[in-house]
Amino acid sequence: MSAVVKVVEKKAIPSDAIMLYGLPDVGLVGLIATSYIISELDFPEIAYVDSDLLPPVVVLHNGLPHAPLRIYGGKNLIATISEMPVSEAALYPVMRTLVDWGRSKKVRMVISMGGMPVQNRQDIKEPKVFGAASNKDLVDFLHKKKLNILEQGYMVGPQALTMRFCAEKNIPAIALLAQSFYNYPDPEAAAAVIREVTKIADIKVDVSDLLDKGEEIRLRARDIMKRTQRELTQMKKSQEYDLPYVM
Repeated sequence: MSAVVKVVEKKAIPSDAIMLYGLPDVGLVGLIATSYIISELDFPEIAYVDSDLLPPVVVLHNGLPHAPLRIYGGKNLIATISEMPVSEAALYPVMRTLVDWGRSKKVRMVISMGGMPVQNRQDIKEPKVFGAASNKDLVDFLHKKKLNILEQGYMVGPQALTMRFCAEKNIPAIALLAQSFYNYPDPEAAAAVIREVTKIADIKVDVSDLLDKGEEIRLRARDIMKRTQRELTQMKKSQEYDLPYVM
């Protein structure tokens, strides 16, 4: 019997919302970006993901236990974060469940955020953000927003499954990927992604505090980056942006 993945709702869920995904990945870009948006907009926890596929862990905040994979929300925005990397074995059922749940809540768009590893990241002062989308209309939309388009390549991990499952369900989906360090928490890349999210989701989030606390965030995120790196290696994440061989 296969393990069940379910979303346990704690509060009323906004409908017709944009849903953000920020799971641990390259440079922890998505996690840092989503956590910062949740904090700045003061969103409450509205749901969490429960499954035997996830590690037997609770995360303590202010002395109270929380599930590692949680969903926050308010007004017209829903945000999903995980403070533990989702293993390769759990990734398929977890992402499929999250996409199906989002569809049941009539989300109007999904935005998945992450990092795009570049070897010369230390020489880049302002990371560029690249976009991909689940349909041509959204690609045109990203062009209008003057976003760089990821024209060719591979996507691996949470962003890949989000795009794939959303395309299957006809849910508009965008992936925003910032140039980042591969195995080093990258708040500056997260700030670059947030700037693009604010344009698409029509929200106001000032990233100056994120940039000011960059070093503090890097130190706090070291352990989760180490655990995430092990999962990235298993998923062959380092091959993600190699161009596919074309005959």
